[in-house]
Amino acid sequence: MISPGEINPGKINQRCWNHESREAVSRCPGCGNSFCRECVTEHEYRLLCAACLTRMARVRLAQRSAKRGGLYRLAPVMMILAGVFTAWLVFFAIGEAFLTLAVRAEQTSWQNR
Repeated sequence: MISPGEINPGKINQRCWNHESREAVSRCPGCGNSFCRECVTEHEYRLLCAACLTRMARVRLAQRSAKRGGLYRLAPVMMILAGVFTAWLVFFAIGEAFLTLAVRAEQTSWQNR
């Protein structure tokens, strides 16, 4: 059991880094600051502050984009080109169908006379 003389008052009365009127409930392992319940978020079984969570997300995003090659950068351009080609192909096929129908209609009209 802890005697009253052993209690460290600085540890008990810690305040939130963002809200000075609130008591701190957790210390962020990333930056070491103390925060209240509203200022920390659980991520991978750890309670992190918003700043450390943002920093961690940016680092992971940078690592992911560094792993990807140059082809991933060309993917949006290639998708646009594929869409334009597909649209052209559809309109070309529709035009050919109309021309075929017009030629057949013209041939039948000559044969009926």
